[in-house]
Amino acid sequence: MKILLFARARDLVGTDRIELTTPASATIGELRSRLAAQYPQLASLLAKSAFAVNDAYADDATPIPLGAEVALLPPVSGG
Repeated sequence: MKILLFARARDLVGTDRIELTTPASATIGELRSRLAAQYPQLASLLAKSAFAVNDAYADDATPIPLGAEVALLPPVSGG
């Protein structure tokens, strides 16, 4: 699956997209855990970030279809 990274996540990993192979039954929660293990620099950010699957917001229980595009959306600060 293709995972798009934005803002701080992109800065921490050093690229705007990563590719991961996951089981067919993977959920966003499982992906969140796997990303934290594989990219420890993202661990604290992942707990606060939202995800979208194929352009729709997704919670941790959302299954990820094969070939899906997933976006990691860090929180935005500003004022």
